[in-house]
Amino acid sequence: MIDDIPLSRPEITQDELALVDLVLRSDRLAAGPMVEEFEALIARRTGRRHAVAVSSGTAGLHLALLACGIGPGDEVVTTPFSFIASSNCILYTGATPVFVDIDPVSLNMDPARVESAITPRTRAILAVEVFGNPAHLDACRALAAKHEIPLIEDACEGLGGAWRGRAIGSFGRVAVFGFYPNKQITTGEGGMIVTDDDAIADACRSMRNQGRALEPAAAPGAARLGMSFRHDRLGFNYRMSDVNAALGVGQMRRLDGILEARDLAAREYMRLLMDTSDIILPTVDGDTRMSWFVFVVRLADEYTEEERDRIIEGLRRHDIGAAAYFPCIHLQPFYRARFGFEPGSFPIAERTALRTIALPFFTRISRREIDLVSQTLKLMIGRENIKRS
Repeated sequence: MIDDIPLSRPEITQDELALVDLVLRSDRLAAGPMVEEFEALIARRTGRRHAVAVSSGTAGLHLALLACGIGPGDEVVTTPFSFIASSNCILYTGATPVFVDIDPVSLNMDPARVESAITPRTRAILAVEVFGNPAHLDACRALAAKHEIPLIEDACEGLGGAWRGRAIGSFGRVAVFGFYPNKQITTGEGGMIVTDDDAIADACRSMRNQGRALEPAAAPGAARLGMSFRHDRLGFNYRMSDVNAALGVGQMRRLDGILEARDLAAREYMRLLMDTSDIILPTVDGDTRMSWFVFVVRLADEYTEEERDRIIEGLRRHDIGAAAYFPCIHLQPFYRARFGFEPGSFPIAERTALRTIALPFFTRISRREIDLVSQTLKLMIGRENIKRS
């Protein structure tokens, strides 16, 4: 059954359809001008010298770690409260994720805990802008500089946001965006690596294309392409097609409008739910320009995981999409089996994860839909309170 109000819904306009049609009628479905234009748009938006399009945000994180020299025996400090890809990518390289607990307000890694987790084997900090919130990224950047290790920025949830005027994607030595259909913009599947480091950019360009040697750039500042049959390193098929890039170009051309619409939707949720004491709303400080990826609320601490799950099921019974965002990575079966994690390892992240509810959120969600979701959520919470009394 399809929810009447889904959890997410991509917005594809005639502009994107026209660009895709243009690609399909051309003879360049891959490694063509749309990929180059999309890269240029992202680089300009984030103020970075290089942008490298790849097949997914996960692929981008994998390449970013490899380009920073991360490998077997290394440790990478990261968060347990994220989509699992941010940690899986560390394992792909043979390195070990070292989790630290989160700040209870921003839901990002707590910088004080990051410092205490750094050891002689630490080779990078991988910080995630959870739900598009860049708080503490400057602190993580300072810690990385202090310990002379790279900050790798998982910006997959934060395109278009900023902290104190500094764009998400510009804090790390390298940063990665993702363009899955529930993101601010989508390419269907796709990701983008951004950096000011020439060596990292060239390594990522080569590795995304089976490790091919790079041709000299056609002009100063132009991307170097790996088109020969000489392979200088182990590589992967992580390329983005021009069809995917065409979607991205169309969406980037109207990014400001997309961000504004999502900000208005978030504000409307805030207005309708701010009087509900059972709900903890997202906190955005005055220095943050939030890029709203999802709209996630938390139930108050007295609520149990079982009560949260019943509330989610109640929303779904009313054809309203809802989900728990995110289960903690360290408590996923694979991580528990491999590393021996037990509940209580990271109590703030765990307490948060047990009470989160992602509500329907997408660029063109209507006020009527937001009002219906909010009223139904309050009704489901009220039913749980009646059961307690």
